[in-house]
Amino acid sequence: MTRHDPNIRPVIRQLDEAAANRIAAGEVVERPASAVKELVENALDAGATRIDVAIAGGGKRLIRVTDDGCGMTAADLPLALARHATSKIDGSDLLNIRSFGFRGEALPSLGAVARLTLTSRAAGSEAAQIAVSAGRIAPVRPAAGNRGTVVELRDLFHATPARLKFLRSDRAETMAIAEIVRRLAMAEPATAFTLTDEDEGRVLFRADAEQGELFDALAARVARVMGREFLDNAVPIDATRDGLRLTGLAALPTYSRGAAVAQHLFVNARPVRDRLLTGALRAGYFDTLPAGRHPAAVLYLACDPQQVDVNVHPAKAEVRFREPDAARGLVVTALRHALAGAGHRASSTGGAATLAEFRPETPRPSPAAVALSWAAQAPLEAPLAPGFAEAAARVEPAPDAADAPSDAPLGAARAQLHENWIVAQTRDGIVIVDQHAAHERLVYERLKAQSAGRIPSQALLIPEIVDLGDAAAPVLAAAADLDRLGLVVEPFGPGCVAVREMPAALGRIGAAALIRDIADDLADLGASDRLQSRLDAVLSSMACHGSVRSGRRLTADEMNALLREMERTPRSGQCNHGRPTWVELKLADIERLFGR
Repeated sequence: MTRHDPNIRPVIRQLDEAAANRIAAGEVVERPASAVKELVENALDAGATRIDVAIAGGGKRLIRVTDDGCGMTAADLPLALARHATSKIDGSDLLNIRSFGFRGEALPSLGAVARLTLTSRAAGSEAAQIAVSAGRIAPVRPAAGNRGTVVELRDLFHATPARLKFLRSDRAETMAIAEIVRRLAMAEPATAFTLTDEDEGRVLFRADAEQGELFDALAARVARVMGREFLDNAVPIDATRDGLRLTGLAALPTYSRGAAVAQHLFVNARPVRDRLLTGALRAGYFDTLPAGRHPAAVLYLACDPQQVDVNVHPAKAEVRFREPDAARGLVVTALRHALAGAGHRASSTGGAATLAEFRPETPRPSPAAVALSWAAQAPLEAPLAPGFAEAAARVEPAPDAADAPSDAPLGAARAQLHENWIVAQTRDGIVIVDQHAAHERLVYERLKAQSAGRIPSQALLIPEIVDLGDAAAPVLAAAADLDRLGLVVEPFGPGCVAVREMPAALGRIGAAALIRDIADDLADLGASDRLQSRLDAVLSSMACHGSVRSGRRLTADEMNALLREMERTPRSGQCNHGRPTWVELKLADIERLFGR
């Protein structure tokens, strides 16, 4: 970037309307998916009960959004294309936002960079149409149409061709559009949605309007978007705190994902990607997921519009809470309580995966195998080797099973295989338990309960001084929480803290590195679980060494006692590393394996 010559006074100019709209389009319309988001949100604000989206060329050549909302009159159409003209707010209170859109920028911005046609009809009025291309608006003319609005956007970014070079392939843009439509569909379950790719002539997504109570409608819509498998492996969330209410569904830790693609957060029904909420979501699953795994959840946070500012960015994907600690605390507490309440539950996908491993493959036979098959069908010239037909498989006798209730959730122990796997019989199937992983989790939860108070600390012989600069303030503000975990810090001059005590369980570690990492977390997310995670890692190691080892033979009473304790212990469905501790096979599935 070249600097201006200070000896030459630049001239301040008023940009024309077309240039201003193209600049605004750079913020509002980043890609075709952004245009779809703005148009669908307008349809929802208009009270639409059905929204049809059609695209071509990944949205670059065509985006058409049709709704059955309240529509507009012929006199409204020119105003709809004017900047900062909106029917959703009067400008007196920008914190009392109760609609998706309110800035009045989307349609004029789209008209500045594409060819836009707007056809609408309000109840009791005739349909009318207006067109705009690269900022040039044509006169309103009569049209034919039902009540509602049809917005047709062609040749996106034709007025700013440089932007086209930054778009991805048609397939990638189509996937981004589908994701936007799915997220908005989860926000409004009472509205029907369809997404059609006109190039391929097929429907990419369809969701009929859901009926019934709000939570039932939300659950049905989530199952339609996320899949029934997610619903079967999720726990319901419903919690209230300080005027905030959190509802939704959170998947069990054993139903985790390899990326954060199944996390959907909504604030007052608005889809958001907020760092505070995503950080709270991770914290809610703290100590239950292995490294590299991400939770799956659909969470709806409702509050008074005065408590949240959605006017942070033109895309309206970020929000700011008046009391961020209350919002974060509600999400973390509600998730931890719900996951603990799930008890011994593990994801139902474990049984399906186990059955898939049992099913035989059908490989293509090699020439040698074919020759051997033909030889086997030839007449026998010699008797079978002695003992071939009479050889019997060796079966280990099962231990004496105690009279345990087979109708318990994890059934009654019937056998131990290879001194590591407990096989239990349930009312309608069998359960296979990893005895070491299960007992490790039980011991770990017991150790955490015993250390629920203040963590024992070890005073440093010489306090360690850490220079944090401006980051020292949030660390000192969190000193009370750190003290509970055994880390004692005090102010020591401008921008410095003195570390006087460290958690005894951590042994000899560098206090400066730990403090700086905590300071980074506090600056980035407003909270830090780094110290707690290190302490939990120590407890996890202790639990591993103190649990039943693989290779130890258990009696029937010991196995049943382990099953009953699993049923009583929160989060016993997954081990300390996030893997399932047990899988269930239904009797009907086992019978199908044998063709019965």
